Amino acid sequence: MTAKERSRPREAPRVRDMPAPRKSESAAGGAAQRIFAWPYRGVLAFLLWTGVRPWQLTLLALAMNIVCGVLILSGAWIAAGIALILGGVSDVMDGSVARHRGEARRSGAFLDSVLDRVSDMILFSCLYWRLADTGQDVAAVLALVTLVVSLGVSHVRAEAEAVNVVLTEGLFQRLERVLALTIGLMIPGMMLPVLILLAVLGTATALQRAFLAVRGA
Repeated sequence: MTAKERSRPREAPRVRDMPAPRKSESAAGGAAQRIFAWPYRGVLAFLLWTGVRPWQLTLLALAMNIVCGVLILSGAWIAAGIALILGGVSDVMDGSVARHRGEARRSGAFLDSVLDRVSDMILFSCLYWRLADTGQDVAAVLALVTLVVSLGVSHVRAEAEAVNVVLTEGLFQRLERVLALTIGLMIPGMMLPVLILLAVLGTATALQRAFLAVRGA
């Protein structure tokens, strides 16, 4: 690249030229694809203009989930919900930026998957701690159940892929968990119903994936 090219202002990508979000094979996947198509394109165009790298977004997602966990422990649930939204956006956009730049690698997908599991452990462990500490024993147990179930859903997929069975289906995946937990954090009195939903539908998803994995093996 010449000095003249380096000094030239970076041209922002056009939002209308950005690809639509990929549809997720989950309960909220289709609706999210339609509702957030244009915001998604706008955020993607901005990130490409800034030159941010996919791995930086992956680490930012982890950092925001850590911040969310700390805020949950302190009882600042609305602020925790905002941090969770920012972490979720970063988590969605890292793969999108990688694909658009032609930088999608198995190593990046592996890092993203591992840190997603770490984020789940941080969030639901902090939630369990806070709920147990404030005497909300039923909700605390449900938070622990949700943590185990969410890890189980991911583990079933990993084991299926180890025997060459590709699993993308799942009624309640990470997108739904993040959306539901955001509602629980930001709307007073909604945490217990949200945790019941997460525990029940998460268990159903783990069983669904196990059935599909056995059938496809």
